[in-house]
Amino acid sequence: MTPEDFRRLALSFPETTEQEHMHHPDFRVRGKIFATLGYPHDNWAMVKLPPEQQANFVGAAPQAKPRRRN
Repeated sequence: MTPEDFRRLALSFPETTEQEHMHHPDFRVRGKIFATLGYPHDNWAMVKLPPEQQANFVGAAPQAKPRRRN
């Protein structure tokens, strides 16, 4: 998926806006960030998921590792 594909998909959700936070694009609904593009590296993207969905996706792709915040 290219950054433009990610952007197009993120912006396809109702009420989504693209803004900037710490010099990289983020995507928000009603002011809350749900996805980030280009952080920590230009070729990365991040989507926030509840713990249950994280477990389902990691179970489907065991090589993926969720990043946890302290």
